[in-house]
Amino acid sequence: MSERIEADWLDTAPARAVTDMLETAGHQAWFVGGCVRNALLGAPVSDLDLTTDARPERVMELARAAWLKPVPTGIDHGTITVVAHGTPIEVTTFRRDVETDGRRATVAYSDEIAEDAARRDFTMNALYADARGEVADPLGTGLSDLRTRHLRFIGEPHERIREDYLRILRFFRFFAWYGETEGGIDAEGLAACAELAEGIEGLSRERIGAEMLKLMAAPDPAPAVASMAMSGVLMRVLPGGASDPLSVLVHVEEEAGLDPDPIRRLALVGGEDVGPCLRLSRAQEAALQSLRDAMEAGWGPGELGYRLGAARALDVLALNAALSGREIDAVSRETALGGAEARLPVRAADLMPEHSGPALGEKLREIEARWIASGFALDRDALLS
Repeated sequence: MSERIEADWLDTAPARAVTDMLETAGHQAWFVGGCVRNALLGAPVSDLDLTTDARPERVMELARAAWLKPVPTGIDHGTITVVAHGTPIEVTTFRRDVETDGRRATVAYSDEIAEDAARRDFTMNALYADARGEVADPLGTGLSDLRTRHLRFIGEPHERIREDYLRILRFFRFFAWYGETEGGIDAEGLAACAELAEGIEGLSRERIGAEMLKLMAAPDPAPAVASMAMSGVLMRVLPGGASDPLSVLVHVEEEAGLDPDPIRRLALVGGEDVGPCLRLSRAQEAALQSLRDAMEAGWGPGELGYRLGAARALDVLALNAALSGREIDAVSRETALGGAEARLPVRAADLMPEHSGPALGEKLREIEARWIASGFALDRDALLS
């Protein structure tokens, strides 16, 4: 019995427009990768990718004829982004690898879906679905591996990794999101990642950072990060990083009702020069440093809320709780939330002209410290007296 996906996006105007464009002209049109995998898992689908036997120039020609907008976003690798009804859909010609250097591949076009499947990374990502939702499993193992949540490389793991060393990090990221953690990570794949971990050094920090942020956003990345540490991969990505406290933090987050936050989790895993190592944005690096500074400052819950705001204060409470092996207590939570609402009742103008320049700032800080120590209870008159 064949497998079929039921997904709303199959019947959307953009999806129908692009598949009709290809099939009417006699070409194959297969949705592939994440959209098929997630539809089978009942998980959200964000992007639609199609693959076809039509060559890129033919895809562009057909798109124009159908009054759609073709954009040659990756034409050197066979990818055309077709914009249909305002929605971009990547259309990539069947390919097979000719030569790889661990970062990028030289490809040749193919007419066979099986050749296209064989060059992909993991069996659960080599699943295809036509415009009617009928699923094709060219390798014969993708569906069974997806059902059992068994993440494994296609063919020989060492060969797949040597084609693109980023697949080492993708292995851990996909395990965190789609793997069956109780059964453990695939031993053959893990061994290959450990043996070839040195290849990560040749990857750009931007690519590494993007994978790590996606990994850390998983509901529970702890088993995957622990496997990274065991295989020696973590120390190449985040020198000095530690995986041990992460599982405790995930539990604390769940009990406190906190959504997964990659920056919060990176603050706990730690490491040397995390921002530059992962090429974090300025905003991300500032948020990470703010959490680390607050953890070292030893502020109480109320001061955390006052200085950082409610969300980041709860982050620090969660981090401190994880490090001490406990949960966030209700009193600390409410105190932090109360601190986030507090506003210092004294302004600089209240201290002038008696104080000015550096002395004004010093006096204002002294008043602020007394106010915080009082649990935000002292009013303006008491603080000025």
